[in-house]
Amino acid sequence: MTNQSTQILDGDAESGINLAIQNLRDNLLIGLPTETVYGLAALASSRLAIAKIFKVKERPTNHPLILHLASYADLDKWTVNVPDYARTLCNAIWPGPLTVILQRSKNVCDEITGFRETVAVRVPNHRVALKLLNSLNDGLVAPSANRFGKVSPTTAQHVVDDLGSDVSLVLDGGVCSVGVESTILDCTLSTPQILRYGAVTTEQIKSICEIDIDLSTGESRASGMLEKHYAPKCRVELAETSDQAQTILNSLIENGLTARVLDYSSDVIFYAQELYASLRRADSLNIDVVVAVMPPNYGLGVAIRDRLTKASTATH
Repeated sequence: MTNQSTQILDGDAESGINLAIQNLRDNLLIGLPTETVYGLAALASSRLAIAKIFKVKERPTNHPLILHLASYADLDKWTVNVPDYARTLCNAIWPGPLTVILQRSKNVCDEITGFRETVAVRVPNHRVALKLLNSLNDGLVAPSANRFGKVSPTTAQHVVDDLGSDVSLVLDGGVCSVGVESTILDCTLSTPQILRYGAVTTEQIKSICEIDIDLSTGESRASGMLEKHYAPKCRVELAETSDQAQTILNSLIENGLTARVLDYSSDVIFYAQELYASLRRADSLNIDVVVAVMPPNYGLGVAIRDRLTKASTATH
């Protein structure tokens, strides 16, 4: 249900923060800006509100949520048996776009973890999110504020467009500075595994921790691990070069389809910031096919390639 009258409030205003706190304590859901994407936030202590997240997102209840904390100092409230390398990493990166999976403490309810013995946690690097978290004396669960498997929101208006009155309000913190979801690192294994690529790269993690890292194996146990995800309504075709994209585009147009090329491959930071907004614009213009030029396969480019590959799988 879309309802344009859903309140978008200035996230930097005290009045907006205070109303958000009141709504969260009343077991309501709010739209929350982070540096990655906008989240659909509920109090970590409210089973009722957490259940609403799954209903609103149409998300499987065994799909774990990420717990957002105010600071590194909160880690031991929500987790146990944290490896030394994970402490080093979190201390170095947080606040920032890194989620770590650790053994959960008794303070974490089953609804957050999909009834697993592990929990995914991070400290977001956004002034509005941190101000709210520091005022709450609680954690927030905040998956992306969109329907399950669809394109994530990177502005307050995207949240309203997707969820309407299913959110009580949205705190506006501007356009997300990163634009793709956080890196997820499973720290419960003998060798840590990256389950989702993001702005914190494999190379960064290795240099900070001086440890080996494996690629993900096993069941889907974290956000974004499904093969089909981040899907717009339009079809997404992939190209490795601008020339290849132009060839695909010409063929699509010859076949009577409306199509456009998405190519920010020369600037991966801008590509990440613009990726989801560009896919949303294509849908609003009823474009049949977006031909996306893949960025280089290193650094942040790895995360963008991951999102585009999943979007293309989901739309075929």
